[in-house]
Amino acid sequence: MRASLIQISVDEDESVDSRRRRVASLVRDQAGADLVVLPELWTTGAFAFESFAATAEPLEGPTYEVMAKAASDAGVWLHAGSIPERADADSGSAAGDGLLYNTSLVFSPSGDLAAAYRKIHRFGFDKGEAVLMGAGSELVTLRLPETTLGVATCYDLRFPELFRGLVDAGAETFVVPAGWPERRRAHWTLLARARAVENQAYVLACGTAGTHAGVPQAGHSIVVDPWGEVLAEAGSDEEILTVDFDPGKVATTREQFPALKDRLLGLETPRG
Repeated sequence: MRASLIQISVDEDESVDSRRRRVASLVRDQAGADLVVLPELWTTGAFAFESFAATAEPLEGPTYEVMAKAASDAGVWLHAGSIPERADADSGSAAGDGLLYNTSLVFSPSGDLAAAYRKIHRFGFDKGEAVLMGAGSELVTLRLPETTLGVATCYDLRFPELFRGLVDAGAETFVVPAGWPERRRAHWTLLARARAVENQAYVLACGTAGTHAGVPQAGHSIVVDPWGEVLAEAGSDEEILTVDFDPGKVATTREQFPALKDRLLGLETPRG
């Protein structure tokens, strides 16, 4: 399976519309890949809190339209990173409360929306995203022909129980778009490897480059195998990281070293 992680540089001098068009072109250039991954909040910048409300869009808004077309043109599964989503207060659904959400979009090779995930763990310690955006509540997995994806976003990486839940739902490959700051880059690579090792799964973690609202980004998108080995890692600048990996290695690893079978905590107590 071939995955391309597009580590986008978010430049405040580039308009959102221009960046959408540029990124769509980069996605089309990945024709031949099986899966393409974009970072978190690449339209506006993960730390550009003051612009979240102004740049928020409905789920099927302009980013949705451009990315759906790019996925279809390239014939790839596209994890289009995340957008600041404004829920429709008039939709009548449980989520139709007018809140903002940090929402990831995944498109099929035909350009159909295959999955959407609202970020559960919001960063900010009672500031920024933590107060400006609502929290998602549902774990999301998606079956591809080669593997089952488990979807998480940035700060989620610090919460191993989320990834355990994704494994229980069948996940074999975790896809984690992020806007991770440079000052905590060591945590980024450490946590990506930890989530891979403890769940015996692949981790495809795609970050941003550049500076968001004065916060330098870590970059260093990374692909980790089920043994915790780093298969590929980007640098700090805008870059496309392409890696070929064997999805079958997940089952082999779990067979050879069946640690997941020894879990005792966090499982439902057997009855009878």
